[in-house]
Amino acid sequence: MSDSTAIDNNVAAATHLEHPPYQRHHFETIAQQFDATNFAMWLFLLTEIMFFGGLFTAYLIMRNWYYPAFVEGSHYLSIVWGTTNTGVLITSSFTMAMGVWCAETRRKSGLILCLVLTFVLGIVFLCIKGIEWHGEWVEHHVPGLNYSVQNFVNPASNPEVYAEYHDKPLGADMAVRTEEYFFLYFAMTGMHALHMIVGISILVFMIFRARAGAYTNGHVTFVENFGLYWHFVDIIWIFLFPLLYLISRHG
Repeated sequence: MSDSTAIDNNVAAATHLEHPPYQRHHFETIAQQFDATNFAMWLFLLTEIMFFGGLFTAYLIMRNWYYPAFVEGSHYLSIVWGTTNTGVLITSSFTMAMGVWCAETRRKSGLILCLVLTFVLGIVFLCIKGIEWHGEWVEHHVPGLNYSVQNFVNPASNPEVYAEYHDKPLGADMAVRTEEYFFLYFAMTGMHALHMIVGISILVFMIFRARAGAYTNGHVTFVENFGLYWHFVDIIWIFLFPLLYLISRHG
């Protein structure tokens, strides 16, 4: 072996020691890579906040314009299912936070367990949401596809709702505005469910990677950033639940 070859091998070995496998070549240090990745994640979440902020703003404006119709529409949502889903997501945030902790403390089995539990809770949330959406379809509350204004002008269509908080139906001019409530309901919960599906898909990838030993070797950036995403999706639901299900429920 020539001297130049030996020198090249020594340099390569030293470089390998300085740069662990999970450090990208265009970053000088792990700290620099972490800061850049973390900044990118927060920037992405900022765009998500602006997107959902537009939906929330549209909802609040329309609710102010057509308040009786929006109150009426909210009475046709199931508080039981909505509350159950809220509990499911809060629990999933806890399991995800524990998953981040397990990754930081290099507990492989604990990380896998927490990721699997978060995955299962995410599936439960989507199943409950599907049950709700099916109920809305059966009751003809899907705008543009299967919608009936008669549900809101005829008290006999749902006696339980009318017995709960009023004794007369909406006027025809306001009853048609309930379709706008359900349009926003499906738009907001649908986009939230889409984000859940993306998160669940990433969880599947993470579970297989964690089983192979990833995320417990000192490089936990991916788990931490995904945790931020999952918590963000949960927080969005925390706002959706009272806005769609609870506000003016007994007004």
